[in-house]
Amino acid sequence: MDSVLEEVEFLARSENRVEVLTALADSRRTRRDLEAETDASQATLGRILGDFQERSWVRKDGSEYVATATGTLVARGLTDLLEILETECELRGLVRYLPTHAMDFDLRHLADATITTPTQTRPNAPVRRLLDLVETADEVRAFSHAFNEQNLTVIERRVTAGELSFSGVLSRNAIEALADDPELNDRLRSLLAAEDTEIHVREEGIPLAVTIADDTVHMLLRDETGVLRASIDTDDEAVRSWATDTFDHYWRTATSLADDDLQA
Repeated sequence: MDSVLEEVEFLARSENRVEVLTALADSRRTRRDLEAETDASQATLGRILGDFQERSWVRKDGSEYVATATGTLVARGLTDLLEILETECELRGLVRYLPTHAMDFDLRHLADATITTPTQTRPNAPVRRLLDLVETADEVRAFSHAFNEQNLTVIERRVTAGELSFSGVLSRNAIEALADDPELNDRLRSLLAAEDTEIHVREEGIPLAVTIADDTVHMLLRDETGVLRASIDTDDEAVRSWATDTFDHYWRTATSLADDDLQA
């Protein structure tokens, strides 16, 4: 194990080593090519390439350098590690709020996600991000333990105007909270009566707040007290597949919401 950690440290100590190895794993290069790509001096490149040749990670072929099979293996593993650490840095402040127990995709698929957090001047920024997505979508599917007033208002307006189709699975608690408020009750009734709407209610509860707006998956993240901490959204295919499958599961295990269910 010590020797393995020494090799990791050898690579980690130099950004140039990482860049040179990953470049050669991609395709063969001359020293001039590597100098242009890495901004490393010829003297530095000489030392790096010599170290790599000693480890049999790189071989020289005429004027070019080529990664060996083991060099390519190391480069790929290093790239994976860097991607994992980059994603971890992005998610570090949010991981306590992510419902990871209900997310069966690799978190690396969130590497390019848009993260929106509340600020002093925009405390509602995560919800605003959701509303922006809903405002431009043609189809929205959602499964959630809550349905906030702003989201309900935008969806009801766009659906009744014929601009949006909506399918939602809401927890019983979410439905009851809306039914207890006369204004929100009326708005939900209006939405439910619209042609391009179908809403199901789930008795067991839903531990997530997920919206699929066309091809984008959006999640609202709250802490254990219900305070909104952030939102995260992505159009990654694996995340979208997870969200779609989860929606379908909740949809099948829920019942259709009827107007009688909205009696306050």
